[in-house]
Amino acid sequence: MTMQITIEVPDTLWRQLQNLKGRLPEILERGLREMSAEGSNGFKDENAIMELLASQPTPEQVLAIRPSSEFQARVSDLLYQSKQGELSRQQETELERYLMLEHLVRLAKAHAYQQLAARP
Repeated sequence: MTMQITIEVPDTLWRQLQNLKGRLPEILERGLREMSAEGSNGFKDENAIMELLASQPTPEQVLAIRPSSEFQARVSDLLYQSKQGELSRQQETELERYLMLEHLVRLAKAHAYQQLAARP
């Protein structure tokens, strides 16, 4: 079942959406998912890690990044469900986002180790 909605948006947002017309349902779904996930610990961890990486942290701060046990449990659960072939499209997207974040953290940590090794 599908429903039709009509909304009014500012001109600036309308211009941004023009290039993505065919993806409006996906955009809405992602936005709703992220907003509902804001209450979960995993999403808070994700935001905290991204904010730290964007703040030009010291190598020591980067090396100290550790996900919470709740975040680790969520990723483990998603990985298990993926291996069982039981992930929904929404869960696949969530897992991909977490795996990308893990990759970014690993790259940042490798760079931090290099910075520390180069110090006199």
